Amino acid sequence: MAAPKQIRQTARMLFAVSLENGAVSPERVAGVLAWFEKTNPRRGLALLREYHRLVCIEVNRTRARIEHAGALSDDAVAAIASFLSRRYGRAITATATENPDLIAGIRVNIGDDVFESSIAGQLESLSIGS
Repeated sequence: MAAPKQIRQTARMLFAVSLENGAVSPERVAGVLAWFEKTNPRRGLALLREYHRLVCIEVNRTRARIEHAGALSDDAVAAIASFLSRRYGRAITATATENPDLIAGIRVNIGDDVFESSIAGQLESLSIGS
């Protein structure tokens, strides 16, 4: 269920307060949460959920999750993060996890974007196209 317009607007204002130099600041988020505890705003739970949603979206825009089937060096992870930082025009941090289901190759998730170059992905696209 979508939040009412007033809650969305208030959450966006609180979210704007949480940004420092275009990135979510943990100190500012802590300040917003302290404000929540102190004032206990009307429809506070719905407001907090909408604020949380906005913060999660922004944090996910700066994190790259790299799944790989085989060994992946730290240099490769750093190179991928550097490339994505240039492509998106913002600092990107990358974390790598092994996923043997990929068979071979990598899959990179950043926000809603997925970059995949794996055998499992190619086999899946072949099975969908048939």
